[in-house]
Amino acid sequence: MNLSSLLAARETPVRIGLIGAGKFGSMILAQAKHIQNYHIVGIADLDMEKAKASLARTGWDADQYAAKSMQDAVKGGTTCLTEDAADLFATAEIDCIIEATGHPLAGTRHALAAIAAGKHVVMVNVEADVLCGAVLADRARQAGVVYSMAYGDQPAAICELVDWVHACGFELVAAGKGMNFAPPYRYSTPDTVWDYFGWTEEEVAAGDFNPKMYNSFTDGTKAAIEMAAVANATGLDCPDDGLAFHPAGLQDLATVFKPQRDGGQLARPGLVDIASSREPDGRVVLNNIQYGMFVTFRAPNAYTRACFQQYGLLTDASGWYGSMWRPFHLIGLETSVSVLSACLRGEATGRSSRWRGDAVATAKGDFAAGDYLDGEGGYKVWAKAIPAAVSRARNALPIGLAHHIKLKRPIKKDQIVSLDDVVIIDDQDIFKLRDEQKTFLDG
Repeated sequence: MNLSSLLAARETPVRIGLIGAGKFGSMILAQAKHIQNYHIVGIADLDMEKAKASLARTGWDADQYAAKSMQDAVKGGTTCLTEDAADLFATAEIDCIIEATGHPLAGTRHALAAIAAGKHVVMVNVEADVLCGAVLADRARQAGVVYSMAYGDQPAAICELVDWVHACGFELVAAGKGMNFAPPYRYSTPDTVWDYFGWTEEEVAAGDFNPKMYNSFTDGTKAAIEMAAVANATGLDCPDDGLAFHPAGLQDLATVFKPQRDGGQLARPGLVDIASSREPDGRVVLNNIQYGMFVTFRAPNAYTRACFQQYGLLTDASGWYGSMWRPFHLIGLETSVSVLSACLRGEATGRSSRWRGDAVATAKGDFAAGDYLDGEGGYKVWAKAIPAAVSRARNALPIGLAHHIKLKRPIKKDQIVSLDDVVIIDDQDIFKLRDEQKTFLDG
């Protein structure tokens, strides 16, 4: 709670390199120039025109990002644009790299390079984190730098709530987030995604929206990725057969997200899952937490249970189970909290310290040998969040490695794709890291 005062007392600015100027990056940029002693030295993006459009959209004047080199940017307090992320790693004055590309393979490689250069890493790229996060966090630890989830995104906010439960001495039961989801959404494609949001073609054309990215939210893939990442950061488990997306409003959290033995919906305590804002038939759930995050917990004794009632905590009918939630998350608008936590305190706002959960590629239909999968948010696969031990036993293909990979045998709708089902030629470095990730298997 003292990050702003620590920043104000610092003699030199906290200096940042941003990789990726898409939607998340734009939100980071919208706030960065309003934080004193906080300097975006460089922005790396393969599309310079897109980067400049993001800067213009978020209120930057052209002279603020006109630096000819990273050193000119450091000296002048301005920003340099580059197509090569290596320019950021080579700039000694940069303290922290924000990886916001959303591309799991590029994100993993960027994080490794940043860590090797002695820089903290704020990993916006949850796709990369769930793929190899435990390895990256361990490499950062060995290098004496911080590897962190991005505050403002839901996994970091969930980790904060989990930490609150533990710090208060309550018994953690479940953690998760709200989401607009109903079973038919599972098979959405980039062609149908905007129908689920109810946006017109004009609204879509006016915004900086990526249909494949938004489809990954709609079909449940993003939920699987984020909940597996939370499992890896907290030690909670993914459900054995994937997320259930239980419909639940604010008043229902402590009732729904408790064990079945006590009348709830969880197979056992200690799970991550989703509070859906839709009933299976599509009706909107009353008091839903579509943009929020939550934890449920149990009182450890009768005195604490009585205090729950006395102080107005929302509980189940028994009074033993309670819930706490955050109603919103502002993604990139809040990511500076992670940067400052890493640079000023040496602390992560959530990190994958183990391999506990995995997000694995699962078929959206029947596909033949020779077909190519198209990864997160595409036409061919969605991601299922399952325990890492189950993923390893099934030799499952992680969703982060399911882009442009060829099937060598047919697969059926809703089948988890195995590494034995695909032809592995490219990205051998990432497959090697995945083998290393297995050494962090927990549970």
